[in-house]
Amino acid sequence: MARLLSSSSTLFSVLFHMGFIVLASNVKASTAFGFTNKTDRQALLAIKDQILEDPYRVLSSWNDSVHFCNWQGVICSHRHQRVTILHLSSKNLVGSISPHIGNLTFLRGIYLENNSFHGTIPPEIGQLSRLQQLWLNINSFQGEFPTNLTSCLNLRVINISENNLAGKIPSKLGSLSNLFNLSLFKNHFTGNIPPSLGYLSALRILDLNKNNLEGSIPFEFGQLLDLQILQLSNNNLSGVVPIPLYNISSIKFFVLASNQLHGSLPPDLGLTLPILEQFILGSNQLSGTIPPSLVNASRIVTIDIARNAFTGPVPVNLGSLLYLDWLNFEGNTLGTNQDNDLSFINSLVNCANLRSMLLSGNGFRGELPNSIGNLSTKLQQYKWNHPRGDWESH
Repeated sequence: MARLLSSSSTLFSVLFHMGFIVLASNVKASTAFGFTNKTDRQALLAIKDQILEDPYRVLSSWNDSVHFCNWQGVICSHRHQRVTILHLSSKNLVGSISPHIGNLTFLRGIYLENNSFHGTIPPEIGQLSRLQQLWLNINSFQGEFPTNLTSCLNLRVINISENNLAGKIPSKLGSLSNLFNLSLFKNHFTGNIPPSLGYLSALRILDLNKNNLEGSIPFEFGQLLDLQILQLSNNNLSGVVPIPLYNISSIKFFVLASNQLHGSLPPDLGLTLPILEQFILGSNQLSGTIPPSLVNASRIVTIDIARNAFTGPVPVNLGSLLYLDWLNFEGNTLGTNQDNDLSFINSLVNCANLRSMLLSGNGFRGELPNSIGNLSTKLQQYKWNHPRGDWESH
């Protein structure tokens, strides 16, 4: 997700891809205005007081010599001279966030990602009714998800991934109708996934990867008709994948690996997910056959269904997937007990970007096709075995 930040004495803009907000502010670098809006200034100084380490001296400008709207990382509105953006990402800052941040009532964007902030996320952030962007990812925050955030009805992005948060994901998140990015991955959240998340009709990114979530995938997720990235891997989810999920034609990343899911894949998978790029379902308990329609998802880059219980033949026309980079069928029971089980390799000659092909731990029979020598020159990893011997390289 690209974010471009540029500033000068006359223009500042923050541009975000995929519909992120655009904010512009003209801030004159003159001290002639004096120090107005003392509440904002005092709140900023309180935030500074709780930052224990500032190796890049980012906050050295936070002093009386210039107006607070010209302090590094602070952006103000031109009309009201109120703080609208706090941007201190990737500054190696160490400390906690002061509850006084809740006094910056004009804030629309908080960008504190990739630092070493710790402690809890102040519930006072829930007082920021104008807040649209909250980026606190890649820090060391602890405690539970701040439920007061559900009062910020204008929120479009909540990214608090890669922290040490625990507890349950609050069901009240389903009330944030403007939210299009909910990224909570790599924390310690437990319990079930709230079905109410399925009511976030604007949602495009849902990333709950690497938590301790359990229960089933809510059937309500089938209502997320604009969803593009679905990441639920590395949890303890069980049950079947709701069929309506396979009908969300906007999905590009379908990643459910390392759970306890069972069931089979729908036969029209590649037709209902036409722009699929990442299809990763490895390390589950899925069964049935690989749908031949998968080759209709012509943009696919990764297919990883390793360590499941898939059976039957591999589609012979995988070579039509010209962007295919990673193919992992290891640890299933694929094969038809026929001597032509490996004929699908012939079509893979067309996959000029193929770097990895992992086929071991299946029931393939037959001779390795001569076409194996014509596979992509980019191929770095391949593995195959059957009763007549192993074939492996890394």
